[in-house]
Amino acid sequence: MVNVMIQVEKLKVKLDGMAILNEVSFSLGKGEILGLVGPNGAGKTTILKVITGLLRPEEGSVNILGKPSRDFSSRSLARKLGYLPQESEVHWPLQVERVVALGRTPYLMPWEDLRETDMKIIDSALRETDTYHLKGRRVDHLAGGEKALVMMARLLAGEPEMILADEPVQGLDPAHSLQVMELLRRIAESGKGVLVVLHDLALASRFCHRILLLRGGTIVASGRPPEVFSPEHLKTSYHIEAKYGNSDEFYVVPWRRI
Repeated sequence: MVNVMIQVEKLKVKLDGMAILNEVSFSLGKGEILGLVGPNGAGKTTILKVITGLLRPEEGSVNILGKPSRDFSSRSLARKLGYLPQESEVHWPLQVERVVALGRTPYLMPWEDLRETDMKIIDSALRETDTYHLKGRRVDHLAGGEKALVMMARLLAGEPEMILADEPVQGLDPAHSLQVMELLRRIAESGKGVLVVLHDLALASRFCHRILLLRGGTIVASGRPPEVFSPEHLKTSYHIEAKYGNSDEFYVVPWRRI
């Protein structure tokens, strides 16, 4: 399929003899946000690490734009995939603009300075994430929500065709959480593919086009949010009940443990 950006087939991963992923298969389409949800230890982060090449599976395959991921060099894969890991903090006393400039690394040789075109792309990433006014600030002096947006700007500066974000709203207040998710939606609407790990089911139900629900390293449900976030699936995977809304768009709010 032309619109398939990432195709994952029958992934199996074991760590210390324990099965982490078992026969996991799915695809990420152009222009969509695909949410990975599930309880802690379900294998969500492991999937992202396999796709980015940070972890080698026991079995299975990953195709990027119709080509086996193993056929990409590290540099060319970094130009295709933008990866935002959990807790992607920067503790060095660098200015925001310098941090965002790191996103241009896959396009530069080790001795090469930033070019005028690179600076324009960096400025565009700062403006897109509403962090341009912070570019002269030290990143280690920023609040959590501001840092999260700066790391998103660094990601966009790399001009990836696909974005993999691992809990990008972790620890953020509601306003910044919505700002990050709205940004991911705009990125998807521009024609890129977004694969995002989320624990916030309300945000996942509102912003993701499709959902993969994992439990114990296996996909137990996939489809549109109303299909995946059914009372039965939430009961068996999370041991919770939820409240649902359908006024303008579907959403789910975890309500009580059961």
